[in-house]
Amino acid sequence: MSGCGAEKGLISIDEALALIQTKVKALAVEMLPLAKGLHRYLAKAVYSDVNLPSFSQSAVDGYAINSSLENLQDTVFDVVGEIKAGSGLNHQLADGQAMRIFTGGKIPERTTHVARQEIVVVESDSQIRLVEQLKPQADIRFTGEEVQAGQQLAEIGQKVNIGALAALSMAGVQALEVFREPKVAVVITGDEVAETAEDLHAGKVFDANGPLLKAWLQDYGIDVDILHIADEAEQVTQCFERLKQHYDVIITTGGVSVGDYDFVRPCAFETGFEQIFWKVKQKPGKPLFFAEYTAQHHHCYLLGLPGNPAAVYVCMQIYGKALLDALQNQRQSLAWFSGLLTHDLKSDARERFLRMHAYFEQGQLKLQSLAKQQSHMLSNLMQANCLVRIPANIKLEVGQEVSGVFIHN
Repeated sequence: MSGCGAEKGLISIDEALALIQTKVKALAVEMLPLAKGLHRYLAKAVYSDVNLPSFSQSAVDGYAINSSLENLQDTVFDVVGEIKAGSGLNHQLADGQAMRIFTGGKIPERTTHVARQEIVVVESDSQIRLVEQLKPQADIRFTGEEVQAGQQLAEIGQKVNIGALAALSMAGVQALEVFREPKVAVVITGDEVAETAEDLHAGKVFDANGPLLKAWLQDYGIDVDILHIADEAEQVTQCFERLKQHYDVIITTGGVSVGDYDFVRPCAFETGFEQIFWKVKQKPGKPLFFAEYTAQHHHCYLLGLPGNPAAVYVCMQIYGKALLDALQNQRQSLAWFSGLLTHDLKSDARERFLRMHAYFEQGQLKLQSLAKQQSHMLSNLMQANCLVRIPANIKLEVGQEVSGVFIHN
């Protein structure tokens, strides 16, 4: 194991991430209708053209009143009308008058308070009485109190999530300038994929990598094309030659090590890709390969993942996300958290990403390692909610602090 970790030419996790974040060129910018902007990264800041609220309105169902009195308890007001939400009429109240108003209704001019209906007694069709005291300007949403016209709503680089989309929609934003969505092809290499249970008897295995990557990329917000090809140099070369002109990213699984049937790297070179790095001092995922093809203004990046599914999953969470983010001009570091181990951990010659379960106990984030951490095993992903980064060549004890990233998919 020490020999594996001491292999020459390996780069660190931080070096690999830095190369992705600095070498990758951002994609072009496009204009999209707001409704199609979910999961996209903004290429231009967004400013509001309107005030929010755009007019002063009632925060409750009740009565808008005008009173010059300081103490309103037991005061009687004359009801002179009704205002529904969406009514565009302009009303004005005289001292001692009230209007029935509903949540979101436009506040009449000269309104001093809004009395919620729970503190109002209806004396007759035309009169009400307040049974509690009210503070001035109670339950009024004032023009521009949330957002003022010209105010920045979203900044360059911000990801449009559901909340952002709703907030921008409320402000009347119709379109967004965003970075183009990466076009991604996934190439599953190998002759060992089983189609049926009977195939297992022939030494084949069910494919986890294809469904894993398809689902991961869909969760990220990208539709992806999945291809399966045999471990044959000619097929791999033809595949790369075809894909490099039409995609921004090619993700492969398997074929990146030094075996007799590992054709991804030599075939990448044959089709014009230039290596950015190969082999990272980490576990799982050591033979990770990253390369770039450039032709005029087009760039295609090849992320060669190992074949073992746990290594595929870990590398996508760390490096796949960094690559797709960088293509959309997002180059910030991962959001590492700190937590405390609940058990001892043996040392290893390579830095490790362990699948763990994080939970809070008495205000502290605790980290429980899970069994079956080998790179060909996935069953512990049923319980894992984070990847924890374990330093190399250090034995860790219960209670020690380590860093990790939460996984949400």
